[in-house]
This record gives sequence, C-alpha cells and structure tokens, in this order.
Amino acid sequence: MATDSTPETRWLTPDEQQAWRAYLRASRLLEVALDRDLAHHGTQLSEYEVVSMLSEAPAGRMRMSALADLVVQSRSRVTHTAARLEKRGWVRREACVDDRRGVELVLTEQGRAHIDDMARCHVNSVREHLLDVLTPEEFRDLGHSMQKIRDALADPGQAGDAIR
Repeated sequence: MATDSTPETRWLTPDEQQAWRAYLRASRLLEVALDRDLAHHGTQLSEYEVVSMLSEAPAGRMRMSALADLVVQSRSRVTHTAARLEKRGWVRREACVDDRRGVELVLTEQGRAHIDDMARCHVNSVREHLLDVLTPEEFRDLGHSMQKIRDALADPGQAGDAIR
C-alpha cells in the first residue's frame, strides 16, 4: 500500500516485463557488438563517440562539459577518455577560446586521419547489428520512440535533434 508521499507501485505486466527485459538485453548486446567491431581499430565505442562529435563540431573543438552532456557521460569519464585519446595524439586540451576558465577538447590532424576508417567501421556495424535486423518502418518507429524517451529525460533545452 502506498503512503501519502509514495504512489502505489504499478508492477509490470508479463508482456511489459518481457519487452523490458528484451530491451535491456538487446541494448547491452548491441553496445558490446559495436564496441567489438571498433576494437579492430584499437578504439572503444565511447572513444569513437567523442572523436566523432569533435569531427562534426565547428573547428573540431568543443567544451569538455558540453561534450560530456552530448555523449551522456560524466565529466570525469570524458576526462579519462580524453586522456586516452591524448596519448594517441588524436586530441589535445586547450583553454576555451571565449572563456579561459573552461577547457575544450580539440581534434588533431592525427585524430582526423583515423576518423574516416572508424566511421566506416561503425556505420557498417550499426547497419549489420541494428538496421539490417529491422524493417525501415520498425527502425523509424524505434527512432521516434527513443526520441520521446530522450526528450522526457533530457534537461530542458537539451532535447533537440528531433526525428522528423
């Protein structure tokens, strides 16, 4: 029974439980598969995501705090990822151009040289493990569903990138 401050628990139905568990397992298996395929390039999915976002950013640079928000990682995790990428020479840290108190991560020429091969690998992996498994309609519906969840969970002003 619920108290005045706690709503009564709405337990999952058997169908909801089955769908929820399928989502959890599939999302984890998908991430493992994408990570495994990128491992052939000596990188992890989290590292590729950071390099990819930088490659799309103006001048290949982005404030580290904004990057952490974009890739949905803690600032400390992005800092560790940046350190690994710096050791490879793919990125460097610099003071923010417009605010010297902040730190930006900047994609180097060496990082740019690696992004094309990694991007091809990643896109092929996404196609093999996700798009080719679903019909175009199922994939579109998945995108719409995930957009709704993202919008519900994102901080105000972060939703963006709506699927049309």
